[in-house]
Amino acid sequence: MPADTVAAGALTEDIHVWEAGGAQSAEALSSWVGARLAAHEAALAALLAVEGARTPENSLRLYDVAVEQLSLAGAQAGVLNSVAASKQVRDQAQMEAQRVAMAASALSLNRAVYDALAVIDLSGASAATRHYVERTLLSYRLAGVDKDDATRAHLQALHEKATGLSLEFSRNIQEGGRTIEATAAELDGLPPDYVARHQPDAEGRILLSTDQPDMQPVMTFASNAGLRERMFLAYNTRAYPANRQILLDLLATRQELATVLGFRSWADLATADQMMGSAANVRAFLARLDEASREGAQREHVLIVDFARRREPGLQAIDITSRGYWYEQFRRSAFDFDSQSVRPYFPYAQVEAGVLETAAQLFKVEFRRSAVPGWDPAVTVYEVFEEGRPMGRFYLDMHPREGKDKWFSAAPVVTGVRGRYLPEAALICNFPGGEAGDPGLMQYSDVVTFFHEFGHLMHAILGGHTEWAGLSGFATEGDFIEVPSQMLEEFFRDERLLQGFARHYQTGEVLPAETIRKMKLAGAFGRADWVRSQLYYTTLSLDLHDADPAGLDLDATTKQLFQSLQPWTWLDGNRMYASFGHLTGYSSNYYTYAFDKVIALDFFAQFDPADLLGCDTGARYRKLVLEQGGSKPGREMVRDFLGRDEDFAAFSTWLNEEFESELLAQMA
Repeated sequence: MPADTVAAGALTEDIHVWEAGGAQSAEALSSWVGARLAAHEAALAALLAVEGARTPENSLRLYDVAVEQLSLAGAQAGVLNSVAASKQVRDQAQMEAQRVAMAASALSLNRAVYDALAVIDLSGASAATRHYVERTLLSYRLAGVDKDDATRAHLQALHEKATGLSLEFSRNIQEGGRTIEATAAELDGLPPDYVARHQPDAEGRILLSTDQPDMQPVMTFASNAGLRERMFLAYNTRAYPANRQILLDLLATRQELATVLGFRSWADLATADQMMGSAANVRAFLARLDEASREGAQREHVLIVDFARRREPGLQAIDITSRGYWYEQFRRSAFDFDSQSVRPYFPYAQVEAGVLETAAQLFKVEFRRSAVPGWDPAVTVYEVFEEGRPMGRFYLDMHPREGKDKWFSAAPVVTGVRGRYLPEAALICNFPGGEAGDPGLMQYSDVVTFFHEFGHLMHAILGGHTEWAGLSGFATEGDFIEVPSQMLEEFFRDERLLQGFARHYQTGEVLPAETIRKMKLAGAFGRADWVRSQLYYTTLSLDLHDADPAGLDLDATTKQLFQSLQPWTWLDGNRMYASFGHLTGYSSNYYTYAFDKVIALDFFAQFDPADLLGCDTGARYRKLVLEQGGSKPGREMVRDFLGRDEDFAAFSTWLNEEFESELLAQMA
């Protein structure tokens, strides 16, 4: 097939696996993925057959077609692995995701392709094209493309092993949901609508699942300590013991990869092409985070413990299962704010409409509900337009289902390429609602999560119009990817924005300004503790990948680290590492959330607080950050938008936002 034919026409139709029956049939799914992999191979063959001088158009274009077809196959196999109703299809999707990962590993070690890309004449090429080639060549070198044949074969085998272990680890979390039994009396403190949805059976037993809509209210509102403890242990052991050995094997495999490639540890390898640059730089950042949050967290802890002891004389300490409950009780007393009181103002449908309206105004786009089918009847589909011009599509799969992934995430569906594909992305979440008669009343933290995930989605759509698939959408450094999501969640703090959609689902009453004020004050209390929690998860992910895993005791390491960074009492039997899903995706680089929070808050500080959606900062942010996709390094995007590097000033203000005078007045 001629090179120009491959570049222009490789499977630009039939781009949705579920339209080919892949959401219902394992065979159809495998056939669809196979067609994408065949197109991938055809593009690589055409690339290697190019004669004469290599240019971006005759060589990089073919490489990019190979990348786009691999991305298409991997993205949609990944989606079905997370959401397909049939376990047979989910199992097949996991195998297909592994097949795609094997092809990606083979590509990353293909010396002939590397040599072809290395000699492309980039004179006169755009800055984005030069960045693409330079970043791609670096990724090849980090993969070990310059090693001998035997070493490359060994590296590929290790990558395939690591991929299989990661997929198995994630699947065990996804399908490891558990239930606990409770009595009606043990539901004391939980919202009336929650109690109404959980009626006892003939024997008086109430079954609660470890899915987020069941689990989170228990940990926040249930006054029964025994119920909180049972839920906590069920939630944190839902993938144990299976994932214990899988994680140990994964850590050993990653370390072997790093050693073969000449790195001291996986953490050094995993940060080599990131903004952070090295594990040592991560540790320096964590030390700064530790210093910034230590005093505030200690102050919060003293207040919480003193308050709890006044409520329960004789209480010695607060354990990890009671932290959320006592924070809630303290906020009710100190700030006159009961987080249950705002749930009726956040029914799911209104929140969805409010998030969409916010994004539409901020980014100057329009969302139209579409009749195009998704992979499940529960999925809603929206088309994105700008001045009547189609910009992309997204899918909202927002409520729990049997077998569905239990977390909250954004996922690419179709990688956008200018002139070939419009970008498509999905949100896969587990918010309340989704059943007839259930309004899906959300906690305010759920609403923040919705804003967060929608920030990822807009990054995928608005950044999905680049010249190259390899630069499209999410294709930034991994430690820049959480900036757009964490920036958008800050918009939840705006009173006028909230009152645009926060209305009581029964009376239509607008969420009162005084309640919003109290909610913001109460929300500011606990930020230092949140940072300490992030510090714990971040340090755990780093430590597990920054030392020889031989002889590693996961239980002892997890407990010791918790006790060194957290003031709450440890609960024996906690196996959180077995369900810490980010250990597969971010591996050692969970620091991304805290690092990107610093950048995101600095970005948000550039908006006019009196006119968040109307000021021209939104247009600048869209153009200089979101629309770039991965067309330039994250460091350049920060400098383009801020005119400088990020600093800690906005983060420090956010972390230490003044609530103490209000607190003292309320407690007087």
